[in-house]
Amino acid sequence: MSQSGAGESAVRILRKYTNRRLYDTSRSCYVTLEDVKQLVLNGEKFQVQDSKTGNDLTRNILLQIISEQEAEGHGTLLTNQVLQQLIRFYGDSMQGMMSQYLEQSIAAFLEHQDRIREQMQTMMGVANPLTMMGHIADQNMAVWNMFSQRPEEEAGRSDADQDDTAAESGPEPEPSKSSGKTDT
Repeated sequence: MSQSGAGESAVRILRKYTNRRLYDTSRSCYVTLEDVKQLVLNGEKFQVQDSKTGNDLTRNILLQIISEQEAEGHGTLLTNQVLQQLIRFYGDSMQGMMSQYLEQSIAAFLEHQDRIREQMQTMMGVANPLTMMGHIADQNMAVWNMFSQRPEEEAGRSDADQDDTAAESGPEPEPSKSSGKTDT
């Protein structure tokens, strides 16, 4: 493996000092929580360590970033009810399973979210808004036609068969023709 490959997969170490400042050892500079948030958004691997003990403080920093995001009004992901339910799981025999469930659920959600984004980008990239709306209308009509044809298929009859049967029985004239005959 080349050195550049090893550097890319290396975990960036941030040290937290007693003055609550974070120091990025790879860049030799102090960083803010906003910088750490950007690392997360960029998908970079990092670990926050206590400068004296070497203890892993990454979770604490991530929780602090989440707390600030919630406080800044970026929308609430963790409602009071969700937080209360999570607190109830601590110390419960199901705690380990809940952790796995949350990780898998978020991974599944992200996978689904990416598919929706890809479909929207494809639609927006290929078509202008009017064409896109026409495409959506065509899809809706196809679905509507599928549902409207289904009962006839179950009865084993087509639209033409039903029209022929109605014409042969003939007891009821069409409303427009009957109203035309009574007016003259």
